[in-house]
Amino acid sequence: MTAPKRLVAIASAGGHFNQLLLLRSSYAHLDVTYLTTLPGLAEQFGATPSALVPDCNADTPLRALRAAVVIFWRLLRLRPQIVISTGALPGVFAILAGRILGAHTIWVDSVANGEVLSSSGRLARKIAHLTLSQWPEVAAASGVRYEGSVL
Repeated sequence: MTAPKRLVAIASAGGHFNQLLLLRSSYAHLDVTYLTTLPGLAEQFGATPSALVPDCNADTPLRALRAAVVIFWRLLRLRPQIVISTGALPGVFAILAGRILGAHTIWVDSVANGEVLSSSGRLARKIAHLTLSQWPEVAAASGVRYEGSVL
């Protein structure tokens, strides 16, 4: 019997992390490690094992650089075969690190983005193996796939 594939599931705190957890049943058969930006958040929902990564956004370039380094280091140590994120910028860094390390990468844009793909989604679309929007109109307009909504 082979060991289950390793998956890193990463999302910023708040709605991004909630949506990631709503997808949990789709990857429950895998060896999952959760990464998020708020201490204690993953444990509060039984999403373990987990680790903390720095939060950042496009307006905080030094924090973004630090987050990118920490996320790459975590993925280098975990060596996942799959990386999935529902956002935001820390998830983009994980998608990039996953690609560099040979993992299959999946970006699920937040359901909050009902008119256009998020700025993080637009970045992820360029590097992820699979990019999904939770809105059929947004998917069609941005050239990504629609497979339904988590809500």
